[in-house]
Amino acid sequence: MRMVDIIAKKRDGHELLPEEIAFFVNGFVSGDIPDYQMAALLMAIYLKDLSHKETAVLIDAMLHSGETIDLTGIAGVKVDKHSTGGVGDKTSLVLAPLVAAAGVPVAKMSGRGLGHTGGTIDKLESFTGFSVEMSSEEFVDRVNRHGIAICGQSKELVPADKMIYALRDVTATVDHIPLIAGSIMSKKLAMGADAIVLDVKCGSGAFMKDQKSAVALALTMVEAGKAMGKETVALVTDMDQPLGNAIGNALEVKEALESLQGRGPQDFMELVYALGSRMVVLGQKAHDLEEGRKMLEDLISSGAAFAKFKEFIATQGGDADQADFPETLPAAKYMREVKAPESGFIHRLEADLIGHASMLLGAGRATKADVIDLGAGIMLRQKRGDRVAKGQVLAELYANKESLFAEAEKVVLSAYKIGKKAVPGPDLVLKVV
Repeated sequence: MRMVDIIAKKRDGHELLPEEIAFFVNGFVSGDIPDYQMAALLMAIYLKDLSHKETAVLIDAMLHSGETIDLTGIAGVKVDKHSTGGVGDKTSLVLAPLVAAAGVPVAKMSGRGLGHTGGTIDKLESFTGFSVEMSSEEFVDRVNRHGIAICGQSKELVPADKMIYALRDVTATVDHIPLIAGSIMSKKLAMGADAIVLDVKCGSGAFMKDQKSAVALALTMVEAGKAMGKETVALVTDMDQPLGNAIGNALEVKEALESLQGRGPQDFMELVYALGSRMVVLGQKAHDLEEGRKMLEDLISSGAAFAKFKEFIATQGGDADQADFPETLPAAKYMREVKAPESGFIHRLEADLIGHASMLLGAGRATKADVIDLGAGIMLRQKRGDRVAKGQVLAELYANKESLFAEAEKVVLSAYKIGKKAVPGPDLVLKVV
């Protein structure tokens, strides 16, 4: 079997055999297949597509390219959650301890961010001393004792994904549904959960810009999960405007803390309950979504969810007292207000532009080598559907260098579209797959 023949076969639009897919995945990981041949195949796949069968085989081959995590030693039904990523998406910070407080074990692998803000791990590192470094044995033990643990992706876990994604990132082959599904589902399945809940973002701040593409991705991932014997459900959710009000690492942590204490933004909490209720039903702690939502609301109002979050931070080496005193979390030296240039109603708030502005302020990474400023970011004071007066504050910018404000302010102003007529706020959950 030769890689050049596989490239030519896909270039000509033919379906690859399972042994051909396994050959190029294993050969690339072992170093037998060079980058330039893998890059050529990725472009052929991007242009000629993969069938559902090919995608399932690709996920399986990537899944078994390295180690998998055995969660059979954890009591209960393990339910994992994954988001395709968006602006202001701090959902895991609230959802993981909330679902764990409901008695569903949360054994989660998270990553660092590349783009507008950090990933879940970057945000959690706002807590002094917090660490995701642990052995598989420690990971399982923490979930058994505390109901929750979050680890980072090790080099041994799905190495094919890391290597293939690095090439996709520099060959313009990132936004392809089967390849996105392969990347996400290989990691989720390697984690060994019994059920998976997916949050597929749709809109200007997401990989999938339109609902048709987002639903197609959701269907592909749900089918892949079920083919592997996992209960899988996906929610297609709005990402035309940022989620919640905070964009930036420590700012998002502070909003998550407020949310765990019952003071979260309405749109953000609606998503938390929509995802969380499905997780507790799949985890067999609630009979239906209505019961699941009521259970989660009670855990927040009683303080149990906030207590579980503090327990989680402490068990992973973090300073849990900072949850009670959020002013001790990283903060920027400078703040600048962005004011409405005219009166009217917010018709649009472009998530991608707000994300770009937050990166300009230092909250994200343009390259993997960049260092994130945990205190930098944006607080939105007005969102889609809100009425504003000329001169009213639309957003607050936070940075540790005043020189960063000028360009970021221009980008934020361009993200707001103000009109004269009233418009409704967005629907958050667009479809359930």
